[in-house]
Amino acid sequence: MRDINIQQKDYTQGRWGYQLYLPMDYEVIIPADDSVRLLDRIVEGMDISELEAAYSELGRKPAAPPRILTKIMFYAYMEGNYSSRKIQKACERDINFKWLLAGNPAPSHKTINEFRKHRLGGVIEKLFYQFVEILYELGEVSLENIFPDGTKIEANANRYTFVWKKAVEKYSAKLPEKARLIAEEMEKLYLQPFPVTDETFEQDVYTMVKYLKGEMETKEIKIVNGPGKKQSNEQKLLKSLEELKQKHMEYEEKKEILDGRGSYSKTDHDATFMRMKDDHMKNGQLKPAYNVQLAVEGEYVVGAGVFQNCNDLGTLIPLMESMFEHCPLILDHLKKVIADSGYESEEIYAFLKKLEIEAYIKPQNYEQMQARKFKNDTGKRENMAYNAETDEYTCANGKQLRPIGTKKRKSAAGYEAELTVYECESCEGCPYKEKCTKAKGNRKMEVSKAFVEMRANSLENITSSQGRLLRVNRSIQVEGAFGIIKEDRHFGQFLTRGLPNVKTELFLLCIGYNMNKLHAKIQNNRTGCILHPLKEEAKAA
Repeated sequence: MRDINIQQKDYTQGRWGYQLYLPMDYEVIIPADDSVRLLDRIVEGMDISELEAAYSELGRKPAAPPRILTKIMFYAYMEGNYSSRKIQKACERDINFKWLLAGNPAPSHKTINEFRKHRLGGVIEKLFYQFVEILYELGEVSLENIFPDGTKIEANANRYTFVWKKAVEKYSAKLPEKARLIAEEMEKLYLQPFPVTDETFEQDVYTMVKYLKGEMETKEIKIVNGPGKKQSNEQKLLKSLEELKQKHMEYEEKKEILDGRGSYSKTDHDATFMRMKDDHMKNGQLKPAYNVQLAVEGEYVVGAGVFQNCNDLGTLIPLMESMFEHCPLILDHLKKVIADSGYESEEIYAFLKKLEIEAYIKPQNYEQMQARKFKNDTGKRENMAYNAETDEYTCANGKQLRPIGTKKRKSAAGYEAELTVYECESCEGCPYKEKCTKAKGNRKMEVSKAFVEMRANSLENITSSQGRLLRVNRSIQVEGAFGIIKEDRHFGQFLTRGLPNVKTELFLLCIGYNMNKLHAKIQNNRTGCILHPLKEEAKAA
């Protein structure tokens, strides 16, 4: 018989056939080796007093206690569930989420969003590094080696909302010239000069506006608008100046938002347009994105950061400083940093040397150095003999390149490097000159002795047997982490906007990743495995 009495909100009315079975407790239904139980035990051992202090004792109680909401958020990111509405639905339907709620009602998507943005945001980084300390206590990480690497993750911003630094500077520089044209018209009208210079442009426009308003008040000229109404010369000039002022304010605001960057998005001012590997237009189209940096050891993420830089060069030092600040344990134990050539710079070498940390960074010209073309290039400094006692280089023609002075070079971050300038004693009649230099006179060469020495040490490190082991592990561990996060967990775009919210998302993602990794290692009897051993063919190489 067809049931037609179904148009009512309570679907259980008039329904038969379902028998309530024992056991009714979720505790019995959920397997003993389920990852949700591991999460529950770890979060129970965390100090979340700072998070709890954010809630007032007065007023309405939260939908669920903060510790339970923390478990819900961590487990959602373990399961690749990032949407607040999907998390709400999971809390209503999924047995593991219901078990974590411990009898509390399922929070709404608004509560979840509020908790993620305004509650977790201030403490999530500390909770992440608490988990890193737990992993250290468990023997899962030694914190002696870190493998940093970066990837770009698309921002939650419209693709074609770019503001370019060069365009802003170009049109901003044209404003004084437009002001001078208006000043010329005023000079003809009032027979007196109105000087406008690039340096005092803003004050000069203000002076002209004030003068025009005074003239209109004296002549009792009223401002008119609409069709059929003729505007006075004063009103037209005043309107042009007001538009100029508005444009000036707009460009100054854009420069402030750019803050040294090359671009930003109108729908997420913190996002920078970057070249992505997944090019949707197949033409090198830039997309609004963030540069995500991870430091990995033992297959776990032990440090993370979000940056607006398009390259990795300026990210390693702030990432490590943040790690040391939030987890002094890392600073006490760290011995080696293993990174690819994107991180090589004198500033980074000097930073690691100061902390007595060994650099295992691949030189930027490492691949080129293996090529025959590089080895046959007589103009390369690496192919010239160097005498440390006399501080001289000998070129292919047997001539000496001697130091003639020094110069300073400052990086974008403010690091100052000292360069020694070398000049060949004579390039006249040299058969190698065309291949060696394009200069009309003698060959000159700028060399940072500190950089050359530190690069040589790093090259020696990475080519040793220990270096080969660490380089292989760098490829497996940190690039494997990105592969799991972006491909397996389908995290290709941030859901929230603004740098603080994006950082919260990243640390939630890293905690979820680490929880899953710990669970997998426990279940597969791989706990305590920090480095993957080299295969036989790799050892032979």
